[in-house]
Amino acid sequence: MSVVKINALTVPAEMREALEHRFGNRAGMVESSDGFEWFELLRPVEGTDRYLVYTRWRSEEDFQRWQESQAFQAGHARAAAEARGEAQGEGHGHGQAAGQGHGHGQGPAATGSELWSFEVVQSAGRK
Repeated sequence: MSVVKINALTVPAEMREALEHRFGNRAGMVESSDGFEWFELLRPVEGTDRYLVYTRWRSEEDFQRWQESQAFQAGHARAAAEARGEAQGEGHGHGQAAGQGHGHGQGPAATGSELWSFEVVQSAGRK
């Protein structure tokens, strides 16, 4: 049964572009992970300052393996380095939990983070 992880990031208006840019620079990193099924970064339209980072995984174990992986660590290190104005790939590899940080230097893009976990009970879609 697939599992969904939603990271709800509180992002001030002035940091939205930075957050989107940082996620854009990490594009492709999660997609190669074993058990990965889907990713979406959802921008708030009205009534909230929370972005939702939606990922779907084959199993909880697959998600945990990715969170402990070098790709996860490298993605967060790259976002941190970029926020400090360093060249890509020169991050410090601190390995923060999902949603925590997303850069230093000019400060984190998100001011808060909450990880929600779900099991997929029903699903529908078009092919």
